[in-house]
Amino acid sequence: REEKPIALHELLYPLVQGYDSVALSSDVELGGTDQKFNLLVGRNLQREYDQEPQVVITTPLLEGTDGVQKMSKSLGNYIGINEEPNEMFGKIMSISDELMWKYYELLTDLSVDEINSLRFKCEAGATNPRDAKVELAKHIIKDFHSKEDAEAAEQNFTNQFSKGQMPDEIEEISLARQTYKLPELLVQTNLASSKGEARRLIEQGGVKIDGEKVSDVQAEFELNAQSSFIIQVGKRKFLKII
Repeated sequence: REEKPIALHELLYPLVQGYDSVALSSDVELGGTDQKFNLLVGRNLQREYDQEPQVVITTPLLEGTDGVQKMSKSLGNYIGINEEPNEMFGKIMSISDELMWKYYELLTDLSVDEINSLRFKCEAGATNPRDAKVELAKHIIKDFHSKEDAEAAEQNFTNQFSKGQMPDEIEEISLARQTYKLPELLVQTNLASSKGEARRLIEQGGVKIDGEKVSDVQAEFELNAQSSFIIQVGKRKFLKII
């Protein structure tokens, strides 16, 4: 209707995906709501090959931690199911209060009535939304790790963000003994993807050395046999240089 041109890959993609259903003689195919058209193409192709059309089940899309785009590793707004409990906890606590309810609905086994009851308490002021988000994080971590890991992640988060303490366990990395400029150091330790990003982090006050904020992009640090220090980038990234 809009008379917009269709690229070749837009035509071939649903056909190739749909033929998967034929090749597998699929009975049921599960996908996100954004895949509905492609899933239905599979049903049509199965009819052409005298197969019983598959049952199509779609699930709602889950927005990532940015609350805007669907969760995607390529967009960097994802929570990985094999990430460490502390990382998972921090990411879940970063989502908005409004998005939290969708996470409850799609990622926990709480009933709709239980979720609605908790939401009502938050909106009425009887429960702090932060506490509800903590419970959400613990629910998810318990499913992918353990109850003990969930409790430990909560304690680590409390110590790190509420009490301003360092996490109990910090990754260590050994570097060559020499003098480093801070942007170079962030890139070499994978705390920044480029020197440009490193400079932005420093200028925005997002980098600390041994708990002290460093805002000078020209700052240099000498690493010798006796020295070691902890770099913090943002709220959740810590690395000990030895």
